[in-house]
Amino acid sequence: MTTMRAAQCATYGPPEVVRVVDVPPPALAPGQVRVRVGAAAVNYPDVLLVAGGYQVPVEPPFVPGSEFAGVVEEVADDVREVRVGDRVCGTGMVGAFAEQAVASARTVTPVPRGVDLGVAAAFGVAHRTAYHALHTMAGLLTGQDLVVLGAGGGVGLAAVQLGALAGARVTAVASSPQKLDAAKAQGATVLIDHRDGKLRAALKENLPTGADVVLDPVGGTLAEPALRSVRWGGRFVSIGFTAGIPRLPLNLVLLKGVQVTGFQLRDLAAHLPVEFEANEARLRALFAAGAVRPHIGAEFALADTAAALRCVADGTAIGKVVIRVTDERGSRP
Repeated sequence: MTTMRAAQCATYGPPEVVRVVDVPPPALAPGQVRVRVGAAAVNYPDVLLVAGGYQVPVEPPFVPGSEFAGVVEEVADDVREVRVGDRVCGTGMVGAFAEQAVASARTVTPVPRGVDLGVAAAFGVAHRTAYHALHTMAGLLTGQDLVVLGAGGGVGLAAVQLGALAGARVTAVASSPQKLDAAKAQGATVLIDHRDGKLRAALKENLPTGADVVLDPVGGTLAEPALRSVRWGGRFVSIGFTAGIPRLPLNLVLLKGVQVTGFQLRDLAAHLPVEFEANEARLRALFAAGAVRPHIGAEFALADTAAALRCVADGTAIGKVVIRVTDERGSRP
């Protein structure tokens, strides 16, 4: 293939600046594999990268997209552990919204037999973020009370599912009945619609002794009332700011003895490599066994990548948004 179809960001801006064009396939470097992308999934950082607002910027032009699944078409001469024809999924900073992607052979993982490539693509970032935030950072235990903000989004629904699987009592906070219904289906037992501006009162009513853990991928005006709901010695884990960066009063942290922790997936392997690999293996085993699955709320063709990004940017998606690129035979859908 001398060219491939790819969604390209030629200049920073809103999702609509992304155009699908013909570009040369990415070069294959030592230690890498080339994957024919079957499906990719959209995450909020993709929107920020396109807008030029992410904390680690990428200069245009670039192909956005951080997670993909597909079939290996080529391997570098020094690669032994991955073979042509393997079904794999992987993550990276950019490059997923295209017919081909390259990645280090060490970072791709096999797609379990019978699992759709769209499901595999949607699994990586959200479930890994939620799992490590809950277990590595928050130390969530069976029987504890977990509050999940943004419970209708990709990471939020993954956190609800994984929290319930761990035996926690899960309170889901979201912005619509439809999102709360999805959270209930994933195991949430307390459902709170925060749009009336009374989140603090609702949390106090439903959790009179306080939450053990709050997982916050939202920030904005929801962060402070959620922090106030944490019991003495509880944990508040910040993993994103889709609603803006909050200003939290530190006197609450002092008076309540709360542990406030920030989490970025890409940093964990470098700082806690042993725990990171152990939890990665546990999560892969759950996925292979069918115990966890992402909720896919919307699907788009590669030609409609801008619309897929807009869906995530506006917060209208429930769960994950998937872009279908090619089918298992490599044909465009």
